[in-house]
Amino acid sequence: MHRLEVGARRWPERRALVWEGGALTHGELDSLAVAAAARLATRGVGPGARLALAIPNRWAFVVALLAGWKLGATVVPLDPRLTSEERRAILADLAPALMLEEADVAVEPPARRDALRAPAPVDAPALILYTSGSTGRPKGAVIGHAALASANLSWAEPVMALTPEDVVLAALPLSHSFGLNGALLAPLSTGASVTLLERFSPEAALASIRRDSVTVFPAVATMFRRILDGPGFTRSDVGSLRIAVSGAAPCPWELAEEWRSRTGVRILRGYGMTELFRPISYRASDPSESPAAVGRPVPGVEVRIVEGELWIKSPHAMQSYLNAPEETREVLTGDGWFRTGDLARVAADGSVEIAGRKRERILRGGYSIFPAEVETVLLTHPAVAEAAVIGVQHGELGEEVAAFVALKPRASARPEEIVAYCRERLASFKYPRQVTILPELPKSATGKILKAGLPAARRAARG
Repeated sequence: MHRLEVGARRWPERRALVWEGGALTHGELDSLAVAAAARLATRGVGPGARLALAIPNRWAFVVALLAGWKLGATVVPLDPRLTSEERRAILADLAPALMLEEADVAVEPPARRDALRAPAPVDAPALILYTSGSTGRPKGAVIGHAALASANLSWAEPVMALTPEDVVLAALPLSHSFGLNGALLAPLSTGASVTLLERFSPEAALASIRRDSVTVFPAVATMFRRILDGPGFTRSDVGSLRIAVSGAAPCPWELAEEWRSRTGVRILRGYGMTELFRPISYRASDPSESPAAVGRPVPGVEVRIVEGELWIKSPHAMQSYLNAPEETREVLTGDGWFRTGDLARVAADGSVEIAGRKRERILRGGYSIFPAEVETVLLTHPAVAEAAVIGVQHGELGEEVAAFVALKPRASARPEEIVAYCRERLASFKYPRQVTILPELPKSATGKILKAGLPAARRAARG
């Protein structure tokens, strides 16, 4: 928060937010946040209060976020696309003092800009970010101000090398960690401009890139894929880009290579999660790359492997899960190490390779199979755009390997063809005996495949 307020004083006339038909400078944005904070204070929002935001990727979201922090509140962004049942479950867990929607945000700048409060202590909660619930119920990760500031400094400097001349496209949901930090807070803290896109489509993203001369494009793998597959896409459509950044879900090396060959732009791959932001990443200033690795630890982050599992110690880590002490103890050790649940290897040069999820291990007839290995093979099939693998119950073997795929546009393949393709490339106990072809795989708002939803998607596809 401090860096954003300093930036507003340093670059008051520089554009902060841009959208189709409008813009706000850093100075105007700060003035609107002061006005909104004054209004929120009359509604009982103050230090330590939980302020929920259910606002899409519009300027009102940013104003409300900054206003909450000016009052010392803990801000909780909620995805506006949550179902009413999903929202009720989160609000019951959160018990916020107030929930804001777009219409609740004040639009008039204040007549005078008095200080509203002293800066919050660096260890006070700044955010609560709810996990996507890809493998269970969503949990609220409590993030302190110090962790947030450290994470965004890392995003802005070693990872993306942002300058005030950059224009960053915010096509990712700002209610999620990757979009909030990589596409909004890190750019604003460096004086860069953020182009807001409420909902991603290849056409809308390319139009924004051309209109605003976007230089940095944070996105998930499915966004890159959809742009490349779009009719009439040419290299000139992204001619202003300096770098692209992937996150939230793995970006296959084959996709990163295809993107670079067709656009001339590198995708900075990395590894992170709601609880840790982005502790491992490739960096804009370092051209070295390994197809199998997700990058190296960013400055200040330590990694180690414990019985095959990746443990991370990071200044960007969450403090705890809200209202979940047992689940907190499951992932956070007393001396600050976070158990990721991912199986990994660390190469001699410090790069980290993710082998799969520890909890996703499939036990088939006494053999251990990790879905990531099977998914990697599936993604090399020329017709397959997306793939996910789970274990399903089997009377004799305990579990069987089941694959779910979505095909590339205009591609065709039969399930038995894909099974045969995998059988040629995997050990006999590893290849999937079942392949379900879906129009698309169920995903969170940030593109993470929701494996818990795959059986239901299969039933729906079968009618």
